[in-house]
Amino acid sequence: MYKIKKVLNHNSVIAVDTDALVEYLIMGKGVGFGMKPTQELPINPEYRLFSLAESSDRGTVKEIVKHVDPIFLEIAEAVLEHAEANFDHVDHNIVFPMADHLEYAAKRIEAKEEISNPLLNDIKILFHAEYKSAEIVRPLLHDKFNLNISDDEIGYVALHIHSATSSDKLAQSIETAQAVRNCISQIEAITQKSISVESLSYNRMMNHIRYMVARIQKSEPLKVNMNDYVLTAFPQSFEIAKSICEELSNSLGAPFDQLEIGYLAMHIERVKADVMDT
Repeated sequence: MYKIKKVLNHNSVIAVDTDALVEYLIMGKGVGFGMKPTQELPINPEYRLFSLAESSDRGTVKEIVKHVDPIFLEIAEAVLEHAEANFDHVDHNIVFPMADHLEYAAKRIEAKEEISNPLLNDIKILFHAEYKSAEIVRPLLHDKFNLNISDDEIGYVALHIHSATSSDKLAQSIETAQAVRNCISQIEAITQKSISVESLSYNRMMNHIRYMVARIQKSEPLKVNMNDYVLTAFPQSFEIAKSICEELSNSLGAPFDQLEIGYLAMHIERVKADVMDT
C-alpha cells in the first residue's frame, strides 16, 4: 500500500510504500490531482515509480527531487517516453540528471546565457537517433515556458538519451564525441582544410572511435597488428592516432591496446586523403 507524503503537482507525488517503508517519486497523469498527505494512493499500471533511495552522478534522487522543479521531471520523463518509440530499451532513471540539466538550461535561456556545444555536429551524426528523439524537448519547453531551446542544448539532451538507451555512461558518450572532434581538429590543422561531417570516411572514423572507446572500457584486445606497416607508410597519421589513443586512455582511466593506434591511423589517413582530393 502507498500513502501520499507530499504532492509535488498534479502529475507527480512522493509516496511511501508502507510495507517496505521506502519512499518513491510517483509520476503519471493526474496522480496528484486532489490528493493530500496521508491519503492512500491507488497505483495505476501506467504510473512510473522511482525509489528515492537511488543515487546518480548528480547526488541522491531524494536530493535532486528536493531541488528540481517538478515540471522539469515531467518534461524529462516525456522525452524518455518519446524515445521509447525509437529504442528497444530506455532506462528511465536518467530522468533525474536530465531534469536537472533541463532546469539549468531553462535558466540559461531566460538569462540569455546559452552555452555553445563544440561537439554538436559530431553528436548529430554519432548519436543521430538520440538527437532526433531529443528534439521533442523543443515544443515541450516552448509550450510550458515560451522558451526556445537551441540545437546546442538539444545536443546535450541527446547524450542523456544515449546514456538511457545504452550501457554507456554520459561521460563515456562525451569522451567519444570529444575524441572524434580532436581527430578532426588535428587533421584540419595539418591539411588546412575543413572536413565535411557528411563524408563517408568521416563517418567510418567516427564509428571506429565509438567502438574503440567501448573496447578500451572492456579491455578487449585486437588480433591483427598493423602498427609497423602504418608507422612506415603514414607516420603523420600514426602520431595523431597515438596521441588520441593516449588521451582517451587517460580520460577513461583504462589502458588501451597498442594495436588500436594502427587501426585508428588508417581511418585518419583516409579522411586526410579525401580532404586533399577535394
